[in-house]
Amino acid sequence: MIRESDAMVLFIPVILKTLFVQGRKYAWSRPAVCPQCRSATVWGHGFAEAIFDGYSQPLLLKLYRCPDCGCVIRLRPQGYFKRFQASVDIIRASILCKSATNRWLTGIDRCRQCHWFNALKKRITAYLTDIWRKGVVAGFDYLLQQGQIPVSRAI
Repeated sequence: MIRESDAMVLFIPVILKTLFVQGRKYAWSRPAVCPQCRSATVWGHGFAEAIFDGYSQPLLLKLYRCPDCGCVIRLRPQGYFKRFQASVDIIRASILCKSATNRWLTGIDRCRQCHWFNALKKRITAYLTDIWRKGVVAGFDYLLQQGQIPVSRAI
C-alpha cells in the first residue's frame, strides 16, 4: 500500500480529450529524475484512475516509481488541484459568480460549489484576515499564489 507521504504529484500539460481517447496509449513524459531524491532511475508503475468533470468514465493517470527512495510519482494535468475533479478556472469562476451575483454557476452541482465557497471562506478567515476585506476572489487568488489549494478543507 502506498502511504500518502510516499506519493508525489507532478502537474504537467495534458490534453484531457486526447487522454480520454488514447487511454493507456497516451504519450506521458517520464520525469528525468525523482523529484524527491534526484535519482535518474524512475520506472513506470502503472496507472491510477481519476475522475474529471465532463468525462463519463475515469481517466488513466500515469504513475512512476523511484526504486531508490520508493517515492511514487503521479502525473496530473496542469490546471487541476489534487483531489478535485473541476479545473482551477471553473472553481474560480464559481467563486466569482457567487460573490458578484449571489448565484451559483449553472451546469455544476450546487453542493460542490457550496463546498468550495465555504471552504474558501473558512481558509480566508483562518489565514488572511486582512485580505478578507478585499473579497473572496482576492483571497482565492492570494492563497493560490502562496501555493495553497484555496478551496480545500485539508490542513
